[in-house]
Amino acid sequence: MRVVVFSVLLFFITNYTFAQQRQYSTTDREAIKYFALANQSLDDHLYDDAIGNLQKAIEADNKFVEAHAVLGDLLRQMRNYKASIEQFHKVIALNPEFNRAVYLKAGEMEISNAQYELAQQHLEKYLTYPNITAQNTYYAQKLITDCKFSIQAIAHPVPFKPINLGPEINTEADEYLPVATADEATLIFTRKINNNEDFYKSDKLNNKWQTATYLSDQINTPQYNEGAQSISQDGKYLFFTGCNRPDGLGRCDIYIAQKKGNDWGKPFDLSPPVNTTGWESQPSISADGKTLYFVSNRKGGYGGYDIWKSSLTEKGWGEPENLGPNINTIYDEQSPFIHPDDSTLYFCSNGWPGLGGKDLFMSRLGKDGKWQKPENLGYPINSSGDENGLSLTANGSYAFFSSNNLNGFGGFDIYTFELPPNLRPKLVTYVKGIVNDAKTKAPLEAAVEIIDLQKNTAVYQDYSDATQGDFLATLTAGKDYGLNISKSGYLFYSANFSLIGHEAKNPYNILVLLEPIEVGNKVILNNIFFDTNKFDLQTESIAELQQLVSFLTVNPTVHIEISGHTDNVGNDQLNQTLSENRAKSVYQYLISSKIAADRLVFKGYGKTQPIAPNTTEDDRKKNRRTEFKIIAK
Repeated sequence: MRVVVFSVLLFFITNYTFAQQRQYSTTDREAIKYFALANQSLDDHLYDDAIGNLQKAIEADNKFVEAHAVLGDLLRQMRNYKASIEQFHKVIALNPEFNRAVYLKAGEMEISNAQYELAQQHLEKYLTYPNITAQNTYYAQKLITDCKFSIQAIAHPVPFKPINLGPEINTEADEYLPVATADEATLIFTRKINNNEDFYKSDKLNNKWQTATYLSDQINTPQYNEGAQSISQDGKYLFFTGCNRPDGLGRCDIYIAQKKGNDWGKPFDLSPPVNTTGWESQPSISADGKTLYFVSNRKGGYGGYDIWKSSLTEKGWGEPENLGPNINTIYDEQSPFIHPDDSTLYFCSNGWPGLGGKDLFMSRLGKDGKWQKPENLGYPINSSGDENGLSLTANGSYAFFSSNNLNGFGGFDIYTFELPPNLRPKLVTYVKGIVNDAKTKAPLEAAVEIIDLQKNTAVYQDYSDATQGDFLATLTAGKDYGLNISKSGYLFYSANFSLIGHEAKNPYNILVLLEPIEVGNKVILNNIFFDTNKFDLQTESIAELQQLVSFLTVNPTVHIEISGHTDNVGNDQLNQTLSENRAKSVYQYLISSKIAADRLVFKGYGKTQPIAPNTTEDDRKKNRRTEFKIIAK
């Protein structure tokens, strides 16, 4: 910082202090003596001494314009904005035409102090001077845009009632960058103690956060900083930033760690092309785990720090793609958070119109697959200072953030607040399941796949936990989904469920009991669909049929009977024929998929084997089904 301070101070000093033949605005010898001493202190990088000498020069002659100007710029660089503004105002009052740069610097500081009307006046005055560089003209115009936006934002505030998460999480140290799992059962955040950043976690019991504990010796280190993390929705994978580690590629790299039981495995550095010899940080992983958003200053960007994304391929993480000019500016964009709806991005920026420093923004993914121009989250969520590190709950109603301006327990504390409805993402909920052995009830590690039935594409693919058998997936509300679960040595599980009209705040819970491959065991193919009174397979059935093909391919000795069933409505003979034709349609699909015909038989049972009373439409729907049964293994 000190080198930066000195170099920027030359902006004023070279203009009107070191020219020995210059006629100062004062003739007071004492004032000039202290001013010369201040210049010497600046040469020696003794900035506190420089401030003291400049103050003495002003005490000797309060109309010493040059001393006020240099002191104002020095205080600006030391981030003492209020005192800096006072000095710039003295310069303008003493000599309005002393130096045009005073108006630019004063405007910049006044924005930082939320004095937007005054800042706009000074910036517009600055632009009246001739021969201003294109870069400074652009910057001044940008600041004027910020002023105009800020005046309107303050006149139309958004609801904002931050709530401190309490002493279980917040301490006298700094706590920041909070992220929660989809079920809001676990919160992971960074705590800074003795200038060392480590991860801590808190679990929620009975709707109350418990006392935070050290995350893991596998991830945290005593000599390096860990921060800027992203937790997968099920809490099993942690992406985070590690800097200056011996196994890193650049100054800061992105690492990933996987949860192992109650602890975490050793993290590893993501290989190129995600990490480079440059600076990669602040990861955010999509709900399906297939897209990683992060910040980098690599070549090919629009400004200093840009937001990029990399997609997971069969060969690993693909070549990163810049999010483009609708997100990134010539300034800095950081702290991305991709919501589980996979179409709403939150981030901070000092490039888009804001209230000063870095503001929080939101962008939605358009129908064309491109990010739309971002929307400022508004005042007082944003202020004249820096806001960053926002994350949301899966249901999108509440946000987490950190602040040191709200009279907390000390330093930065973590808060939550209800997000205004117009700033919320799409409604999502989560499916939470447990997979057990049907006989022993022991938890199983099984492949879990959830299909968007309308698009016939997988929206979740992972494994249930080996020790607890659980899995969790966030899903967009208002859609129909298919669920397939498979494990070697077991029949696969098939189900479908609808989140149309489902309360997004309530999870969809499911217990799955996998049956071992034994003669006589059955599987209901819940994702095989037919039109009413027809036997042509609907396209939504393809994913399920392919699951059955895979099962038969992996288990080449298994023989099955495919059976069709109906409810008791209508003519018995027609129902019998319909059930047989539906079973035959599945049989023919399997043969067309290279499954040997001698391993397959099909049969229609009509209404003769109900699994529920035919007294309600829901029960009759259960009876209208397609099954397969193991007849040999």
